[in-house]
Amino acid sequence: MAAAAAYPSAVHTPALIGLKATVADSFALVMEARTGVPAKTAFDVATLLQLSADELANLLHTTTKTLRAYREGKKRLGPAASEQVLKLLALSSQGAEVFGTISAFRRWLDKPAYGLDNQRPLALLETSGGIDLVADEVNRIAYGDFA
Repeated sequence: MAAAAAYPSAVHTPALIGLKATVADSFALVMEARTGVPAKTAFDVATLLQLSADELANLLHTTTKTLRAYREGKKRLGPAASEQVLKLLALSSQGAEVFGTISAFRRWLDKPAYGLDNQRPLALLETSGGIDLVADEVNRIAYGDFA
């Protein structure tokens, strides 16, 4: 797949490689979220999606300081934040496939999207349901359904 070559080096970390199959299966994703993902994984996903630490913290409804403390303490995130991180990982894969590169997908996330009531997709990623809406929109784009 050409999109795999378009991933930044963060996607090649063992943690993200190991989660690839997990995020492809909704049940496995929920089970993994229940155990919590390491905070480092959240930072790896942020790097993949070209998000700053502040953007990541805002999406996860916490502070950058708290996330860094979790990472340094090798702690796991709670189930809700873990689910968001895992869904963001799945969305990044879908976005890279549809848009060709993570960079192109990231640019799309910053622009108002017609199918999302002219909301910036990035702003919707702060909830699990919002991630689902963005994933649905990316799917519509993949199949040429812009209406």
